[in-house]
Amino acid sequence: MWKPDPYSPSRPVPVLAPAEMESLDAVPLSEADFERFRRFIHDRAGISLAPHKRQMVSSRLQRRLRHLGLRSFNSYLEHLAAPGQDAERQHLVDLLTTNETYFYREPAHFEFLLHDIVPAYRGQSLRVWSAACSSGEEVYTLAMVLSEGLGMGDWQIFGSDISQRMVEAAREAVYPLDRAKRLPADWLGKYCLKGVRSQAGNLLIDPRLKARVHLEQHNLKQPLTTGQRFDVIFLRNVMIYFDVPTKQIVIDHLNRALYPGGYLFLSHVESLHSLKTTLEMVRPSVFRKPVD
Repeated sequence: MWKPDPYSPSRPVPVLAPAEMESLDAVPLSEADFERFRRFIHDRAGISLAPHKRQMVSSRLQRRLRHLGLRSFNSYLEHLAAPGQDAERQHLVDLLTTNETYFYREPAHFEFLLHDIVPAYRGQSLRVWSAACSSGEEVYTLAMVLSEGLGMGDWQIFGSDISQRMVEAAREAVYPLDRAKRLPADWLGKYCLKGVRSQAGNLLIDPRLKARVHLEQHNLKQPLTTGQRFDVIFLRNVMIYFDVPTKQIVIDHLNRALYPGGYLFLSHVESLHSLKTTLEMVRPSVFRKPVD
């Protein structure tokens, strides 16, 4: 629960009309207010914002202050702390989380999945979790891989992200064509529909793939409430934003969600160094849970 800062007692929040706000220069972000935003995003999402991210936080939130008609970041923080502001707190998480992604990112992972893991699941069920799916490009790349390797057999993909806005974008499954420039050309024709008229310049994911994907908002600091388990989990380019205690919490949750013999994929710049885990490295950035 987001709580008021004990050093900023609650008081009426000054509000300006939208027309007045448009004429104002950028609102300055003090060091003290930046520290409060850092505490918020760490407590809420486990993300550790480095000190040099102060300008990024300021630039991303300026428009939000104008939208709400607030004079200062301190006023916005008080607004967040008020009862009944869960939606605004989620909106702040959406604004402060990074969502850079595209189709077929780090292709060696998808090739390893297709050629070294998927064949063992022919004639069996395969469950995959994209645990920080952003706007869905990874989810649908995984769906293409599984379709290539298993056809329309018994496979399903679960995608989750801490940002509700990103989950909604993934459900929409409409993307600019330039995000798919790394996809194999035949996959683009096989699994994507070309947008026309109002969707010109976009691609739409084939409904047959969308039907195999389930998407939900989820905070990785928490265990899955459904108790689902998976054969493969992708969590790439996320652990770099966590401190060691948060990494340990997340890895423990992921480990419990893996079937024995299941695989965890991190990005090529991440590792499990300094963490306590039974997961064993298969190759750099790919780990496997021992079979009982």
